[in-house]
Amino acid sequence: MKRKILTAALLFSTALACFAAITDLTGKWKGSIITGNGEEVPLTYIFKVDGDKLTGVIQTPQDDLKIYDGKITSDKEFAFKVDVNGDPVESKGKYYGDSVTVDAVLSGGKIHSKLMRVPAAK
Repeated sequence: MKRKILTAALLFSTALACFAAITDLTGKWKGSIITGNGEEVPLTYIFKVDGDKLTGVIQTPQDDLKIYDGKITSDKEFAFKVDVNGDPVESKGKYYGDSVTVDAVLSGGKIHSKLMRVPAAK
């Protein structure tokens, strides 16, 4: 019985340590994407991490896209969905500390963006 409790506690602690590493993802990140016709579109991602849940918004020149079904999948990776023109778009990201990459498939094409943290206002 003690062994089961100890094992469960160890697994729980390990999971918490993994998620703690990515809590720094919370905040504002800026980057851009290049459209199929070569146009650069600026984006601002505002992420909020709560345990293993990820929420937030993506600000685009046209509209704000609400992040939903977001989850932290490892100590450096996360996934979420946004609706674009009424269609769900799945995205996967990777956290590097000072930068983030996000990949999505939209209209059959892969979109890749690299984001840099926006320093907090003093």
